[in-house]
Amino acid sequence: MRTVDIDPGLAQNRTWTKPRRRWSALVVASAAASLALAFAPAAPASATPASAANTGAVSAIPTATTTVAACTKSGATGSNATTVYSVSTTVNDSGDDTSAIQNRINTAGAAGGGVVKLVAGTYIINGKLRMANNVKLEGAGPTTVLKAGPNFLSTRGPSGGYPIVTTNYAKNTTIRNLTADHSGNTLAASVTLDGRLDEYVVDIRGGSNNVVDGVHVKNPFTYSIVAVATTKFCVKNSTTTVATSGKYDQLDGIHVLDSSFGDVTGNTIDQRLGTDGDDGLVAHTINGPTHDINYIGNKVRGGHRGNSMQLAVGNYSIYNLKIADNEFYGAPYGIRTGYYDNRTGSVNGVTLTGNYIHDLKAGSAFPDGSFDAIHIGDFGARGPITNVVATNNRACAAGKVYVAPGTGNVNQNNTVQTGTC
Repeated sequence: MRTVDIDPGLAQNRTWTKPRRRWSALVVASAAASLALAFAPAAPASATPASAANTGAVSAIPTATTTVAACTKSGATGSNATTVYSVSTTVNDSGDDTSAIQNRINTAGAAGGGVVKLVAGTYIINGKLRMANNVKLEGAGPTTVLKAGPNFLSTRGPSGGYPIVTTNYAKNTTIRNLTADHSGNTLAASVTLDGRLDEYVVDIRGGSNNVVDGVHVKNPFTYSIVAVATTKFCVKNSTTTVATSGKYDQLDGIHVLDSSFGDVTGNTIDQRLGTDGDDGLVAHTINGPTHDINYIGNKVRGGHRGNSMQLAVGNYSIYNLKIADNEFYGAPYGIRTGYYDNRTGSVNGVTLTGNYIHDLKAGSAFPDGSFDAIHIGDFGARGPITNVVATNNRACAAGKVYVAPGTGNVNQNNTVQTGTC
């Protein structure tokens, strides 16, 4: 998420306000409409590897089965389907696999739900995959790669952007154990590409009870994993990385927008392998409040252009967040508020506890090196800051812990260190 202000006392200017607000109006209109998938049957079969090449491998990253991350706030369970629908296609070749996968998603959805199984290998995606109710899209781990193909930019998703996979208002879905490679390192996707910020690499959009578990996003040219205008969602055991430099901006990691009752837990976010990365984690409001979200047990290096975590407040409120037991490092700020539009939304009932914020460093967003581990309030805020509790956090080489004055606000028992961490 873009942060271009230097003076903490000044409101930020969001360069993408117009396209974002045009997109968000489409979200509201689309959410009210009944969107149906066209179910096209296909015979079940198994994918056939073209070769034994191990492409898109990611090492030392969490998977859906190697770490424990609970969806306690949302209670999200995703799909409960057990019937397996294998995909008939050849992996690790140059052919487009979009239709082969989409047909199995459609068939499973038409049958009331199912598990669309993907083997290890690279699947070329030139279209945009759309989930159906009670469908689980499941790979064999990080070596199952959905890779944006050479013609990926020739079509758009249902909301006008460029997702590899979107839930598209479906309910009870699971996307699990795979890598989504957006090919932003090789595609001719410019920073001014129309629709670039309208949909996202892994797009949880509308609906409810949707789970993303053990999904690894690489080479994005937009936000990596986003929950937008949705409720009862869980993103866990997943990773995002940004390694490009000088190609894009506004590359957030896991971004929650106008959504409620969610969990973001046990994820590893690294937005600063290159210089294009922005915020690691975001809670954001444009057309409605964002509330009742747990951010627990994540490891987050924020990007050169942003923060480790931002509470991005517009005209609607952010409330009832739990931000606990995370590690934040490497960005200009640890956890901070940012303000947009009329900046009138309130921040209320936010608990920050047990977080370790360390080794912050200047970036293009804050080149003068002024930063804090936690900074709630200021930045042009007009709405109240109330019942924000920051306790038992540890900051090292990361500035101070600051919470603006307000009813019920608490800032105590935090440890602030300087020097070597």
